[in-house]
Amino acid sequence: MTPATGPQAPDGPVGAAAAGDRHTADPGAPLLRLSGIVKTFPGVRALDGVDLTVLPGEVHCLLGQNGAGKSTLIKVLSGAHQPDEGTIEWLGEPVRFTKPTAALRAGLATIYQELDLVDDLTVAENVFLGHELRRFGFSSRAAARRRTRELLTRLGHAEIPAGREVGRLPAAGKQIVSMARALSHDARLIIMDEPSAVLAHDEVENLFRVIRDLTAAGVAVIYISHRLAEIREIGDRVTILKDGRTVAVDLPARTTPTAEVVTLMTGRNVEYVFPDRGASGAGAVAPAVASSGTVAGTPLLRVTDLGRPGEFEGVSFSVRAGEIVGLAGLVGAGRSEILETVYGARKPATGTVEVDGKALRRGSVQAAVAAGMGLAPEERKSQALLLGEPVYRNVSLASLRRFSRFGFVRRGAERASVGEITRSLDLRPADPRRTMRTLSGGNQQKAVVSRWLLGRTRLLLLDEPTRGVDIGARAELYTLIRSLADQGVGVLMVSSEVPEVLGLADRVLVVREGRVVHEAPASELTEAQVLDLVMAGERVTTTR
Repeated sequence: MTPATGPQAPDGPVGAAAAGDRHTADPGAPLLRLSGIVKTFPGVRALDGVDLTVLPGEVHCLLGQNGAGKSTLIKVLSGAHQPDEGTIEWLGEPVRFTKPTAALRAGLATIYQELDLVDDLTVAENVFLGHELRRFGFSSRAAARRRTRELLTRLGHAEIPAGREVGRLPAAGKQIVSMARALSHDARLIIMDEPSAVLAHDEVENLFRVIRDLTAAGVAVIYISHRLAEIREIGDRVTILKDGRTVAVDLPARTTPTAEVVTLMTGRNVEYVFPDRGASGAGAVAPAVASSGTVAGTPLLRVTDLGRPGEFEGVSFSVRAGEIVGLAGLVGAGRSEILETVYGARKPATGTVEVDGKALRRGSVQAAVAAGMGLAPEERKSQALLLGEPVYRNVSLASLRRFSRFGFVRRGAERASVGEITRSLDLRPADPRRTMRTLSGGNQQKAVVSRWLLGRTRLLLLDEPTRGVDIGARAELYTLIRSLADQGVGVLMVSSEVPEVLGLADRVLVVREGRVVHEAPASELTEAQVLDLVMAGERVTTTR
């Protein structure tokens, strides 16, 4: 393979494409071409000869399992990493982006799966961070706010105030701000890494509208998602990575069979298959299952009249040992807030949370954990992980007493136990000594789930457990969650994917605007009925 071309430059991309007008490329020529890209880290060859070609005005979908090299490739394109071998052509000329600002100036913007926003700055300040609008040499806040409002209107979210601190926005609002920032750079190519992961059903439709407007204007989009239905709806062509290599190019997004895509990604035939309800694993004692499909017995968790002003109110439900209860609803409906309040991370204004009939102290995570409760939160990087620590320390964090003796931690036993649980989840790379921040988003999520599997949790709270997780790992997670339920663990989960809630849960609570508007066994609900409930709040007649 040939080495990357061009000498280093401090502030911009190297090559003729950087010197000329970036808007004068031949419309029929590729906008971006990668050939034989290689990137290695100590002990890992993350990219091993990746090829990719993107045309103007197309939605090019990049697929691959977690650990396939997608995140590393994004960082090479955005200037965060330099390739060890291979060539990058931008607008027909060899180029190398020496830093992220160089890629932005050339017209290549990236929206990362884990949003890189500054919570203490306003929406407008985030949108124009690093390229502030100036007048007479001074930053013009008024111009920034005005331009930000225009961008938010274009994105269909004019209701987001340009002067509001980003930290006060929900996850979906932050996603929109990140998109507005990309558009503020007048980009020719936008990389979107799992852009719909934090969006509700109607917001995904709005995202697709924005993407279609962009591509109609000649802007290309590299779209990364694990949701094949989205790929079929919005994509033009597909490139698939596996183990750092390109294994398929130029696949038609709308017509390539799912089985073929899955086989190329995983090397095996894996479908979205949910395990049977009530099917216990080897040696497990399955709980009694009622004829309605719900689990019989005394509730492990009972929530009564739980409420927090402005978030949710009057929430009551129960979870039995061995039962999976799903909370379905739109982003912003209050599902995550309910989960966090049950866990003690938020203090309720009204109501009680009981485990085994004993009320927990309000707003006490310590009391919840002592009662056998564990939470895998939606925002894993900011709420669940120690990014600078190795995998084994992150996973064992809630179980250190188990590995302690006379005040010292038995590191050998700790690493062995962590290695066993992470191997069962196919966490990649398989080295528990790897630093957490070097893992892909999906593998970081697996580490969070591993923590509570290792901790012998009796009640597992899962907030978007498969967000950013690939097809093969999803099936494994579904099997593991069901296996835990078969062993008597109660599970309370939140998911924005209605098929996931209906396929995995025994019972479903539909949440709308902070209230539980419907409750039924999952087997008695359809996806259309749940969507009607979450969007209109009307009660539906369940099927039996």
